[in-house]
Amino acid sequence: MTKLGAQVEGRIWINRSTKDFVGQGRIELLEKIDELGSITKAAKAMGMSYKAAWDAIDTMNNVSPHLLVIRLTGGKGGGGTQLTEYARKLVTLFKNIEKEHQRFLKRLSKQVEDFENFFQIMRVISMQTSARNQFFGVIRNIKIGIVNSEIEITLKGNDKLVATLTADSLTELSLEEGSEVYALIKAPEIFLLRTDCGLHISARNCLLGTVREIRHGTVNAEVTLELAGGTVLKAVITHAALMDLGIQIGESLLAAFKASSVMLAVPA
Repeated sequence: MTKLGAQVEGRIWINRSTKDFVGQGRIELLEKIDELGSITKAAKAMGMSYKAAWDAIDTMNNVSPHLLVIRLTGGKGGGGTQLTEYARKLVTLFKNIEKEHQRFLKRLSKQVEDFENFFQIMRVISMQTSARNQFFGVIRNIKIGIVNSEIEITLKGNDKLVATLTADSLTELSLEEGSEVYALIKAPEIFLLRTDCGLHISARNCLLGTVREIRHGTVNAEVTLELAGGTVLKAVITHAALMDLGIQIGESLLAAFKASSVMLAVPA
């Protein structure tokens, strides 16, 4: 047995399934947005880039059952950013949990002795998924098939997507109508279409969104779409496809993907 002989310290994160949701830094960002009414001012006050701030907000909004941050347009000040009431309650809850967490760490420091057990615990805590898109949703309908079942999921803002699962997976995950789940979709499995393309496609999922960001890589480009309900979806396409489609910031596009491309996860 290896003795640690060290003080246990840490900062708390609240996760939803396998996805990081909020931690101290994100809570501070939410507080700054609430105080300053602007994502730009909040990011500057925290010493972070505007893009990094929005990436954090997108992640929180996507995995939360309710929107945390909303953008305002127009008005005397030309718009801004504000927290929802749900977000304010989350900030208060986090602070209360943080107090209990610090008390727990003090007790844990007196008890942790077995390094191997401690290491195994940390490996479980650090597990993450590689899927670029991770959405919180509620199962609204299940169509049972002989081999596969079709699961209809409602996201925030009433956006819907469909996933197919084997009968065994449906049983193992204990899924039923009303269950809360996380839908995981890899960005390369999403293809983009113009709204006026005039094509009927076989993909079960076809979501309408507005292009909010285009990030260029060496070979591919990542296109970020914001759906009507505030959910942010990311697709990876080639630069050639980006040029062929002539995609521009602010335009509407359809994001299409097969039901078989949607993986479902529930808290263990």
